[in-house]
Amino acid sequence: MADRALIISWGQPVRGREQHGLEIFDEALAYYGELQASDAIESFDVMMLEPNGLMDGCFVLRGSHAQLDALAEDMRFRKLMVDASLIVDDLRIARGYTAGGIEQTMPLYAEAIGRVPQMA
Repeated sequence: MADRALIISWGQPVRGREQHGLEIFDEALAYYGELQASDAIESFDVMMLEPNGLMDGCFVLRGSHAQLDALAEDMRFRKLMVDASLIVDDLRIARGYTAGGIEQTMPLYAEAIGRVPQMA
């Protein structure tokens, strides 16, 4: 079961590069589908957001720590990220925890809270 997530978010498309942006988006969908089919990742979702001034959409890829580490080093993934950086504003990649990963991470947070003076 996936305990990690890799979130790739983006903002507005770069003006004049929208067509190329659609091509890269389709390429990413196909690639993430291939990764899921070959069990290189557990699953992925794509979200297109209504206009909000924060982000236009994101991919959420789920897998194990090892799967997502391997993905980050994969040349096809890296090429997609370089291509994406040239066609969208505010491209961001963030790692996170899900499912069992949250259970492992929350004790670290609770311990840190215990070291911070609490004020009313």
